[in-house]
Amino acid sequence: MKTSNKQHILLRYLFVIAVILLFSSAIIYNMFKISIVDAKAWNDKADKLLKKETILPPERGRLLSDNGSVLAANLNYYTARIDWTCEGFARNEFKDSVNALCDSLQVFCENKKSASDWKKELMAQYDARKNKVYPLFTGLTHAQFLRLKSFPFLNMPKNKNGFYSDPTVKRVKPYGSMASRSIGNVGEVENMEGQHGRSGLEMALDSLLYGVPGVKRRIQLTNRIVDWESTPAVPGYDITTTINVQLQDIVENELYKICKETDAVWGTCVLMEVQTGEIKAISNLEWSDKLQDYYEGRNNAVLGYEPGSVMKPISMMVALEDGIVDDINAAVTNGSSVMEYGGSIIKDSHGGAMSPRQIIEMSSNVGMSKIILKKYEKNPDGFRQRLEEMGFFDPFNSGIGGEQEPKIDKLGRANWDRVALTRMAYGYATLIPPLHTLAMYNAIANDGKYVRPHLVKKLTRPGSDHDSIVPITYVRKQVCSPENAEKLRIMLHDVVWGNSGTARRWVQDENVEIAGKTGTAYTVREDGTYSDEKRLAFCGFFPYKAPKYSCIVLMRRANRGAAASSGLVLRNIAAKMYARGLLGPNDNYDNSSDPKRSTSTKTQYQKNPTLFYQSNGGLLGDLRSFLGSSEATMFSAPSRPVSGVPNVCGMTIREALACLEKVGLNVRFNGTGRVVNQSLPAGTAFNKGAMINLTLEI
Repeated sequence: MKTSNKQHILLRYLFVIAVILLFSSAIIYNMFKISIVDAKAWNDKADKLLKKETILPPERGRLLSDNGSVLAANLNYYTARIDWTCEGFARNEFKDSVNALCDSLQVFCENKKSASDWKKELMAQYDARKNKVYPLFTGLTHAQFLRLKSFPFLNMPKNKNGFYSDPTVKRVKPYGSMASRSIGNVGEVENMEGQHGRSGLEMALDSLLYGVPGVKRRIQLTNRIVDWESTPAVPGYDITTTINVQLQDIVENELYKICKETDAVWGTCVLMEVQTGEIKAISNLEWSDKLQDYYEGRNNAVLGYEPGSVMKPISMMVALEDGIVDDINAAVTNGSSVMEYGGSIIKDSHGGAMSPRQIIEMSSNVGMSKIILKKYEKNPDGFRQRLEEMGFFDPFNSGIGGEQEPKIDKLGRANWDRVALTRMAYGYATLIPPLHTLAMYNAIANDGKYVRPHLVKKLTRPGSDHDSIVPITYVRKQVCSPENAEKLRIMLHDVVWGNSGTARRWVQDENVEIAGKTGTAYTVREDGTYSDEKRLAFCGFFPYKAPKYSCIVLMRRANRGAAASSGLVLRNIAAKMYARGLLGPNDNYDNSSDPKRSTSTKTQYQKNPTLFYQSNGGLLGDLRSFLGSSEATMFSAPSRPVSGVPNVCGMTIREALACLEKVGLNVRFNGTGRVVNQSLPAGTAFNKGAMINLTLEI
């Protein structure tokens, strides 16, 4: 029996030994195979892993306004988390500090959650530990995260409290929807690494904003493998744009207000500085049935549309430069309001013989057609060629994404080509972006200098002392002579201030003299026929005598005419800029063409300077500008222009502030434009330092 058990035990030992030897043999075989037979393959794989390079995305540059305010920038946001299962988690310290921590969290959340609620939540999470990691807050700024990190318990070392953060980078626009479409958006782009511009300035300037990617790879150190930055990433340029935040705010608000009043489908507006071509503001509003409001839509400012009658001054420029028109006051039509040409009828609502001035003032299709036919009837395509010579079709490369060039079909010599020529002369059968129309009007305001519109002012590389200034460039140094530009300015002035001007009822403003042109074009259906829906435009510049800004407004399906919709937007923009003192100190009075500033008025102020002082808010400096410094030196401002509270109704806020603060009153106001009401009636006795409330309206 003992011998039998001994044999069984030996057999078991032999089996165990055999299994061990078998496994040992397999291990030895695999060691031999890996280290000797397959050594090259494994070494190659290790080298491949270590030599693998990863793209290191650069930091995207910022978009800035003309004064350096941030329009778009990358910011780090943090998700704060607590890892309850971290190895050295200090449980006792957590329980001791939880009350103080919850008090701090209540203050941090601005009392939106009580300290007791915080304690219940934290203790429930700690006791259950269902989620190993508890997200405390998301979307924290860097400053907020640092503040959170200073709270009781969270200020302990990371290995004691398990508190850490996950940073994410977001492209932020501090001004919200303001100029949002022009600024554009960023996102993933097919076949490209990292975040790239997908629209607007972000897309057009992506190569500058994105920077140069770097390269990192993994390297073997003594006891670990780490990522090594072999080629550092070069950050993108900070781009200073020409956008002025204050002007952008005015443009967007005024466009929005009139779009809403007129039920327009969409509206676009561009405000540009005359001498530099800097686009100071641009807005594109579009109605959304879903939102039941207007939002920043597609950039219609750079898309081609039939411009309608705003094309007529450009056609008149060609006529003046080609010598078709010389004397702008001489009659060039026979008085007929209907013209049949090539089987097509051209109609006007105007009768009587008309001069070039009257043709523009009353927007005569017949008159404009007859002028252009004088030279180009036998060579219809010559008109398009002439515009091409003037640089009208040249790309601007303005920096706005999706910019299109004007399109005017080439014409032959057939009868229908001559008919098409007449339509082109007054703004049909063409596709012209509003920005190109504006640039030509800007040239008229700028004595014929055809400056290139642009949105980029300066490039700055972070960490570099060198700035790349974008210079003022010209499409053509002179698109027309200064003399012809002056004639065109007179014609555009008549549109607003003439007795028969198409914009006289809506665009005239007593403080800012505006010149410009209305334009109406019917929209085209998909079948190529014209619908009853209109696009309504106004393009012009101001102040008339010394133009500083040019502006175009285009609206679709507004329920009022061009002057009462688009023209009103431009007038309100100019009036608000005047009210905020953005047109310079002398624009108000150095205006001899305004009947309110006539010679008799000047003589009246010379005889009684106190009257000027009282009516203009005590601005003696403006008196010197009005009369000339030599005439103004003999006058001094009265110490108290009126007894009691001055009457400031009808003044701008700048004038009213100067007048009221001069006599010792403190001022509050609401609204914009001119003063229509004052809380202390004129002549009322008052104590120095008293408060007066003003109501302003445009």
